[in-house]
Amino acid sequence: MANHKSAKKRIRQNETRRLNNKWKTSRVRTEMKKLRTFIAESNKEEAVKQFPIVQQLIAKLAKSPALNKATAARKTSRLASQIAKL
Repeated sequence: MANHKSAKKRIRQNETRRLNNKWKTSRVRTEMKKLRTFIAESNKEEAVKQFPIVQQLIAKLAKSPALNKATAARKTSRLASQIAKL
């Protein structure tokens, strides 16, 4: 366990950041699952409505350290191409 005051603070900060990243990442995954369901059902109308929501969440997450910018771009691009194929 940490003995220094600064080390204890760092532990608290890390835990807070971990929890924030966890719920944000979880929300993105949930919305992506909805979008993939629409794509699997070939429901283009709903997929087109859902895509901007997912795109916005991925972009927000990419601004934080929770998701790499290149990963976010790749995910967005692949989802867009899947919707375009419908």
